[in-house]
Amino acid sequence: MKTLVIAVHPNMEGSLVNKTWMNRLHDEEDVTVHDLYAAYPDGTIDVEREQKLLLAHDRIVFQFPLYWYSSPALLKEWQDVVLTYGWAYGSEGTKLHGKELMLAISTGGPEDAYQAGGYNQFSLNELLKPFQATANLTGMRYLPVFKTQGVRLLNEEEVKASAETLVIHIKKAY
Repeated sequence: MKTLVIAVHPNMEGSLVNKTWMNRLHDEEDVTVHDLYAAYPDGTIDVEREQKLLLAHDRIVFQFPLYWYSSPALLKEWQDVVLTYGWAYGSEGTKLHGKELMLAISTGGPEDAYQAGGYNQFSLNELLKPFQATANLTGMRYLPVFKTQGVRLLNEEEVKASAETLVIHIKKAY
């Protein structure tokens, strides 16, 4: 199975967790790591290139830190311009049918902050429903989310361990 990891962080060099994950995934066979902010520093996305990348892979992973209860802005822009009507959805938009979508998420806040009654009032799964809806609309199978929470409190060894767990999660058959 060929996997495309779309890593999205506006300051990848300043992110211990997301940078560690991305660097670790570069070592995996059949995994293509695509750093969206590095590829498009001006925010202008090459739609044809992105659609070709999607077609060449079976499993798509969006890797990002949770920003204001969603993804960083460039991933939203990417979705808006790449997942077009007639290509990704609609009666003729079947190009992604049968592919898999997975999220790899990091949060600064701890897990208990993302629950009913917690600081953020909603579970992480509730907040991520738009991604599940995107998978449904485009005919992709939505896979279990990989999450590492409370990242501000993790030491370097814990971050490295999370990267190894991410590799296992991404390569798992669902």
